[in-house]
Amino acid sequence: MSISSKISWKTATGLVVANMVGTGVFTSLGFQLAEVQNTWSILLIWTLGGGMALIGALVYAELGTHFQKTGGDYVFLSETIHPSIGYLYAWVSLTVGFSAPIAIAAMAMNNYLSPLFGETLIPGLFFLLAIPIAHLFSVSRSAQFQDLMTLVKVVFIFVLIGLGLAYSTPEQTVSSLNFTSSWNEELLLPGFSVSLIYVFYAYTGWNSAAYIIEEVDQPQKNLPKALIWATITVWVVYVLLQLVMLKHASVEQLSGQVNVADIAFGNLFGAKGALWVSFFIAVQLIATISGYSWIGPRITYAMARDFKLWSPLAKINAQGIPVRAIGLNTLISLVLFLSGSFEQVMLYAGFVLQLMGTITVFSSLKIKKAINFQTPFKPWLQYIYLVFSTAVMGYMIWDRPKESIAGLGLLFIGFVIFLLDRRKY
Repeated sequence: MSISSKISWKTATGLVVANMVGTGVFTSLGFQLAEVQNTWSILLIWTLGGGMALIGALVYAELGTHFQKTGGDYVFLSETIHPSIGYLYAWVSLTVGFSAPIAIAAMAMNNYLSPLFGETLIPGLFFLLAIPIAHLFSVSRSAQFQDLMTLVKVVFIFVLIGLGLAYSTPEQTVSSLNFTSSWNEELLLPGFSVSLIYVFYAYTGWNSAAYIIEEVDQPQKNLPKALIWATITVWVVYVLLQLVMLKHASVEQLSGQVNVADIAFGNLFGAKGALWVSFFIAVQLIATISGYSWIGPRITYAMARDFKLWSPLAKINAQGIPVRAIGLNTLISLVLFLSGSFEQVMLYAGFVLQLMGTITVFSSLKIKKAINFQTPFKPWLQYIYLVFSTAVMGYMIWDRPKESIAGLGLLFIGFVIFLLDRRKY
């Protein structure tokens, strides 16, 4: 691939931001408040999630600059542990890892546009099908579209946070802010750990640029820069956004609700202002759908180059775009969009992705001598991630066995397919 067709660290950073800032940050708070209500608890959950995401970004920067192959976890796990583990990750990415976030973003888009268009599937369905088309032409075209939509996303979110912090709602009684000492008790609740799954899902995407490293210019320098700066930026944004939404709505209003941002900013701006907020939340989700539509098929393509069963998906066009992989990823997103429950899909995908991401972090310990970038304080950051993530997944299995077992069942199916498949060489 020529240098002119590669993306800069700024585009890579924007891609990471776009993939991270999607539905989770605008929807998770309602599910969390059903379990924990103290403001310190909520802020701690989002701070812990950001810290874990930053550790993950540092680890993936090491893995990506070490192997320098497009495919992300598929390559890392295949090279460090065993091809079967890499295969499982590619299988998870194809079935839920990248298709589920697209489906969830499209579902959320419909929720936020319902005040304007009513209860209809059309807006989310349209963008779910149309956006992947923007990535069928060339890497430079994908970069231009992604840059534009990410700019819209970032400007909107910073304006939203600024207004939320600067102004107060007409009635201060609607605030959910609660800085009492009750957070001590909430830390021990299973719901606290389940809330972390929502947050980990919201932070999903911090590793995005590592999946297309062959499309990044000077990856040894630009990949770590993109992953780290994007993750820190999103970390700060997420904590501030939760504080703003808690400030402008009551626990009763937000608890168990999906459209929490609509509720909070409706209290602040009134009904007409809330319509605009809902509209722009939906618009910024275009960048999220776009980012996952760009990244996900690259993992499927990497697997298709190695295994016979998936070899038809290795087809690329004249510009090197894996067109068939994009088509299949879009089709699976469509199926999830039409059949899934919002919360169940989020938990189901979140658990599986957390499990595979944890294994990938473990795989970095197999690299004894990093080539271009090494995780600071290695191996202690990896140990922190592994212990913390394993504990959260344990709570998830105990509290939400249905979604957890479904995720493990998906892995079992993938392993059976691996046993039936054959490598090309």
